[in-house]
Amino acid sequence: MKLQGEYERFKALNAEIVAISVEKLGASARLAENKGIEYPILADPEHQVIEAYGVYNLLGDGRASPSVFVVDEEGIIVWKHVGEKRDDWPATDAILEQLG
Repeated sequence: MKLQGEYERFKALNAEIVAISVEKLGASARLAENKGIEYPILADPEHQVIEAYGVYNLLGDGRASPSVFVVDEEGIIVWKHVGEKRDDWPATDAILEQLG
């Protein structure tokens, strides 16, 4: 899923994208720089966040399952998609539909 190309559409709806990486902070920062990613990337090398969201190691690869959560201003998850295989991402329009 290439969210960077759609970032302006999210911002237009006053929504923020936050990616979560299982890498350490330096590696996450290099990833953002190398790929031109402008949205925040949270470094979660201890897997605390992805475990709390229930998406850690679902595919047996020691990583987060491809997942998207829409969280409202009060911190409530109002929609989610948890992938069942490595490339199982929702369409960007399906995510944006939840924001409109």
